[in-house]
Amino acid sequence: AETPEGQACGLVKNLSLMCSISVGTSTEPIIEYMISRNMEVLEEYEPQRYPHATKIFLNGSWIGVHQDARSLVRDVQQLRRANQIPAEVSLIRDIRDREFKIFSDAGRVMRPLFVVEQEDDYENGIQKGSLALTKEMVRRLEMDQALPPDSDEHFGWQGLVNAGVIEYLDAEEEETAMICMTPEDLESYRQAKLGAPEQEDTNESLNKRLKTKMNPSTHMYTHCEIHPSMILGICASIIPFPD
Repeated sequence: AETPEGQACGLVKNLSLMCSISVGTSTEPIIEYMISRNMEVLEEYEPQRYPHATKIFLNGSWIGVHQDARSLVRDVQQLRRANQIPAEVSLIRDIRDREFKIFSDAGRVMRPLFVVEQEDDYENGIQKGSLALTKEMVRRLEMDQALPPDSDEHFGWQGLVNAGVIEYLDAEEEETAMICMTPEDLESYRQAKLGAPEQEDTNESLNKRLKTKMNPSTHMYTHCEIHPSMILGICASIIPFPD
């Protein structure tokens, strides 16, 4: 066991597989972009004029308000996926409390997830509800194996992050995301949303993976696990049949 005995039992935590720690980035470009997107700074805000405005927080400090939080969050997310702002910046929209929280400080624990397209992408031929990962990107990853390690044409993991296919989510942003376990489950859900009949699983193997029933109230998945074992740490991931 990887936990101490006695009083401290259970207090030691292990990082999950592929987990990373944020190192911190500058906040100035984010503030400038927010102001250019019609954010009203806190010094000029009049609560009586805009009582239902969304508050914007940057690393815990209230910096201003915005009238159209939905479009603002979508635009900032697109900037992050286009690698215009660092991938380690966290974006959390709390609809109930009308708050939009941005974190770019150091020491946050983040883990990578596949991005699920929320709109039809006609340019790349990706349908709504499908993974942003394309066959062309998989082909480029396969071609990387034939390239020397120091080649400029190397696509690799960083290429996936820069292309907006993989996002790093911290614990707080993960609370606002709907995460699917596998790409197969995601495709089954997408087909069910389109009205296709659910296929019966004819696999009678004792070792088959147990699948949870599809929740019809789920509006849309936003992310998908790279592999279900990525949730676990090193010790837990080597347990037989952890699902």
